[in-house]
Amino acid sequence: MHKLILGLAGVCLLVALGLMVSGNLPLAGPFLIAFFLAVAIGFRGFENLKGFSYTVMIFAAVTTALFYPTYFVSYNGFKFSTLITPLIQLIMFGMGTSMSLDDFVGVVKMPRGVLIGVVSHFIIMPTIGYTLASISGLPPEIAAGIILIGCSPNGMASNVISYLAKANLALSITITAISTMLAPFVTPLLMRTLAGAFVEIDTLAMMWDITKMVILPIGAGLLFNKFLSGKAKWLDDAMPYVSMFGITFIIVIITSAGRNSLLSIGPILLGLVLIHNLSGYFLGYWSGRLFRMSERDCRTIAIEVGMQNGGLASGIANQMGKMATVGLAPAIFGPLMNITGSILASWWHRRMPKEERDAPQEVVHGHRSL
Repeated sequence: MHKLILGLAGVCLLVALGLMVSGNLPLAGPFLIAFFLAVAIGFRGFENLKGFSYTVMIFAAVTTALFYPTYFVSYNGFKFSTLITPLIQLIMFGMGTSMSLDDFVGVVKMPRGVLIGVVSHFIIMPTIGYTLASISGLPPEIAAGIILIGCSPNGMASNVISYLAKANLALSITITAISTMLAPFVTPLLMRTLAGAFVEIDTLAMMWDITKMVILPIGAGLLFNKFLSGKAKWLDDAMPYVSMFGITFIIVIITSAGRNSLLSIGPILLGLVLIHNLSGYFLGYWSGRLFRMSERDCRTIAIEVGMQNGGLASGIANQMGKMATVGLAPAIFGPLMNITGSILASWWHRRMPKEERDAPQEVVHGHRSL
């Protein structure tokens, strides 16, 4: 069945390409959307591809926004952009429900790894972002979006990728938790320093915006997890799907608002975002090596440095009133990092860390305890 659906996807793609070549680009839209939807469904039937299904669904949503942007800008005078902040808060609440105070205990158990991971994250990605923005030649506000995604904290996706990559999951969770809690202070200061020449930054306003979007919802999620976890099973089950929908809808809103800019500078911005992401993996890994950390910890830091919270960055751009410009790089970074992260995790998953080869029984036992 899934093979048949993938075959249908191939037919849709051929029809879309034929229409595009013949100059009927508007007519190609529905077939391109159907292609991505069919691929997303078809991938669900293959164990090694099902992890890409959600990302392909995002491509279908983005394609829909590019071909039919007016449907995602406003409805009867209501601007969909006003939903971005509540959606971010809902996603962060979901993140909080999956966390506990034990996630922060890792600072005591693994202080060296946490320190190296968090510091590397907030040095490497902002520096790469500033460098790329400076040499990009892009309009200042769009270039500032590259810096913004670099100054943002880690996202929860990094924890999943760390698990699949046979990295140090406990360290990954702690680095994500600490960097997220530091974001209201570190992100605005970095943006003021690095992006101030590209776009006006109100540091105090950004601090409050991030606090509203991150600290308060995560705090509420932590309380929910402590006192009500398991008592509202329907909510526990629903939150991952709500978060996925929220992220997708945010990307669609930003894509619709910035459609004209994306069509003109999209390939350039995509290339810069890809360089940003891959450089984060590479330099993050070697920052761990520099401090003689284990292979598992180096993998963790590579993933934690290279993967950012694109949803939060989009929310910040919206609060700045520059969703259609500053928000473009974060909107591209999120789906792209899921693809590169999944590929990296698959590659590392097939390669046992050196310490596991040297002491297989001990490490295998440790993995079971995780």
